[in-house]
Amino acid sequence: MRRLASSSSRFSLPPERLVPLIVATALFMENLDSTVLATSLPAIARDLGENPIHLKLALTSYLLALAIFIPASGWLADRFGARTVFRLAMGVFAAGSIGCGFSTDIGSLVAARVLQGMGGAMMVPVGRLVVLRTIDRSQIVDALAWLTIPALLGPILGPPVGGFITTYLNWRWIFWVNVPIAALGIVLATLHIPNVREEERRPFDMIGFVLVGPGLAAFLTGATLSGLGLIPASGVVGLIVGGFLLLVLYVRHALKAPAPLIDLRLLSLPTFRASITGGFLFRVGVGATPFLLPLLLQAGFGYDAFRSGLTTFAAGIGSMAMKLVASPILRRFGFRRVLVLNAVISSIFVAAPGLFGPSTPVVLMIAILVTGGFLRSLEFTSINAVAYADMPAEKLSRATTFATVLQELSGSVGVSIAALGLEGASRIMGGDPLALNHFPWVFALIGCISVCSAVIFWRLLPLGAGEALVARPVSGGAPVGAKMGAADKP
Repeated sequence: MRRLASSSSRFSLPPERLVPLIVATALFMENLDSTVLATSLPAIARDLGENPIHLKLALTSYLLALAIFIPASGWLADRFGARTVFRLAMGVFAAGSIGCGFSTDIGSLVAARVLQGMGGAMMVPVGRLVVLRTIDRSQIVDALAWLTIPALLGPILGPPVGGFITTYLNWRWIFWVNVPIAALGIVLATLHIPNVREEERRPFDMIGFVLVGPGLAAFLTGATLSGLGLIPASGVVGLIVGGFLLLVLYVRHALKAPAPLIDLRLLSLPTFRASITGGFLFRVGVGATPFLLPLLLQAGFGYDAFRSGLTTFAAGIGSMAMKLVASPILRRFGFRRVLVLNAVISSIFVAAPGLFGPSTPVVLMIAILVTGGFLRSLEFTSINAVAYADMPAEKLSRATTFATVLQELSGSVGVSIAALGLEGASRIMGGDPLALNHFPWVFALIGCISVCSAVIFWRLLPLGAGEALVARPVSGGAPVGAKMGAADKP
């Protein structure tokens, strides 16, 4: 903590801003990479001779790698120190980015994306853990906002940068730009982030890792491959059934093990349970949007990648604007009211692009995307913060692991549902899966999934949930990661 204080004074920034901004380097890199790839997917598919819907594997393989390796991130941070693991993660992510740039077919691209996912699996939850363990509880909402403001530059810069590179240069450069960003993040982390770790070392849950990692991978890979015709139907069924059985075995194991990788007993906390379950549903719908929207604009409207990126980046502007007003909104209305009402309104804007047509004015599309980005970002900030409202300090690493796994899984599920929706619309209505008249139904589907989260938040969250997170700071406050008294334990 002394090192942290000296670093912040050198930069004339308090810890609740300095640490999140440094950690945000990794989030910026990851978000830039994902939004650039989504914008460039149709062009990459043409270059590699693949169907754009099949190339969803480049998106889902990364998300699956995150889900598999994230469970080990909390244990690694406690064992070797958060700064050590954070720096290693950025290096692995950069190595995977180099591999993506040299890919020659869908197989090599997917393999490199898996390597990227291994790095991302450690980057995001460990970075969030650093923030939670060093920042005063009453300043967590502000700290998380500062954490995500630079990260949101990725969705703002990603679509136009990716579109420009793809249209006027070569799509391979969209991956190579990650290398200097990773190098900067490693240097800043070395200089200014403390190597925080949990004093009590718990054993690594090898049985849990063997069950939950392959279980998630098999189940979601089977779901992703269904309907694509890339492997026999029997193989798809085998993956789904086998993965499901492994996950059932993990649930039995996790409820008995003293320190499971993903601690299902954390769901006994109402605030955490609401954040996990409601957040998953909301993110499934929202997670499909970066996949669907570029396909709509490029395959449906005939935009090139650059013009598409100049349109879709508007959502990132709305997201960044919200971070400046999140705390006052939550302080005024409370987490429960915001999460319920905003989930409904946000879901309407999730479905709204389905009403876009080739003649829709670009200004109107941008206005809808900016507003939708603003509202979704408010929901994400609220979901992320309320998850830790009642979390004991000694369970923070397990809680961040659990929350991040479900967050990344929701994105993979969202992309898979969107792709299956397009394929299903093609079989029912006829024509190419990317035909313009198929998109409204799929956007409506993901909007309906997102709005279901409002019911979860209404039923599970107490009216005063999360009040301590938006209370006015008091002198001598303890960080979220500080040891709590018996009254704070579940």
